[in-house]
Amino acid sequence: MAAPSDLAFDPWDPAFVADPYPAYARLREQGRVRYFEPTDQWLVAHHADVSALLRDRRLGRTYLHRFSHEEFGRTPPPPEHEPFHTLNDHGMLDLEPPDHTRIRRLVSKAFTPRTVDRLRPYVRELADELVAGLVAAGGGDLLRDVAEPLPVAVIAEMLGIPESDRAPLRPWSADICGMYELNPSEEAAAKAVRASVEFSDYLRDLIAERRKNPGDDLISGLIAAHDEGDRLTEQEMIATCVLLLNAGHEATVNSTVNGWWALFRHPGQLAALRADHSLVPTAVEELLRYDTPLQLFERWVLDEIEIDGQVIPRGAEIAMLFGSANHDPAVFADPSRLDLTRRDNPHISFSAGIHYCIGAPLARIELAASMTSLLERAPTLRLAAEPVRKPNFVIRGLEGLAVEVG
Repeated sequence: MAAPSDLAFDPWDPAFVADPYPAYARLREQGRVRYFEPTDQWLVAHHADVSALLRDRRLGRTYLHRFSHEEFGRTPPPPEHEPFHTLNDHGMLDLEPPDHTRIRRLVSKAFTPRTVDRLRPYVRELADELVAGLVAAGGGDLLRDVAEPLPVAVIAEMLGIPESDRAPLRPWSADICGMYELNPSEEAAAKAVRASVEFSDYLRDLIAERRKNPGDDLISGLIAAHDEGDRLTEQEMIATCVLLLNAGHEATVNSTVNGWWALFRHPGQLAALRADHSLVPTAVEELLRYDTPLQLFERWVLDEIEIDGQVIPRGAEIAMLFGSANHDPAVFADPSRLDLTRRDNPHISFSAGIHYCIGAPLARIELAASMTSLLERAPTLRLAAEPVRKPNFVIRGLEGLAVEVG
């Protein structure tokens, strides 16, 4: 599927996916909003516009709280995709107030700064164990051996998923997230549906078990809150758990490998980081900005809006380009330069507004823990082979990152 010839945006072009940032610069020069026919979306590429629209209540992640599909001028999803949409549409990321407010209020109790800070020793200990294994082996795949198991274990521990049950979590998550790409194929949809059914069935059984034998975990806490009067249906509970797993590790995994790949390509910055580990907090923020793990985020236009004189009608869809916003020279000095000391860094990699990432504090702890452990325990870490980038555009990551130690 080809992009319009005058539009510097082609999410199906491998060259664009490999490095979309030069194309984003051209897209920003072409105006504040452009219509993209292949996906029937309005592209917004400037930081100020993206930041404002994320907070604009005339837009929504769903429209079903106000309109039917027909009233909104949209075709309902195919019946065979129903298990995915049942799961996805009951998660707070795809809900609007008052349902979003009710669910987020319950879940946020597990992500208060104090609660998350208590996880810091556990996260660091786990990161040290994983990095020690990588060092003992003389290297390996940074994605498989460190980046992936760390956040999966943390969120599974929070949810109370037994260690023996965790192997399918990452594959389920990857298959479900395939539906967030632009115009997903029928094969991707079939995988997402199958994963949605299997993951939902597993969680339904786990919730039933926690009802009988509650523990000190988030699922037990959600059940207890429900029993005390805060309404949370079983489907909402299942969708919440899936969302927390998907969002709770997908971005962290990709941020870790994207970040280290960027460091290997900028040896001067890596040397400065190795010489001064106090740079880790600003390095985490800069790497999240420099190669954004979530490139695009969508919103439905619930009430007509206007951007730079262009009226966008109710029923349209807006695609906010996070990766472009994070490289906007109107906000970031010399945005194409990796600068681990950058202080003024209002990146929007965790979104903004009511859908701001609830797990952002935990993600920062995980990213800092794995980076610090690698700096301390693997000071000679180096690239072993050129990585292969995943073909996905929306969720940006690598197939793996082969490294050597020693």
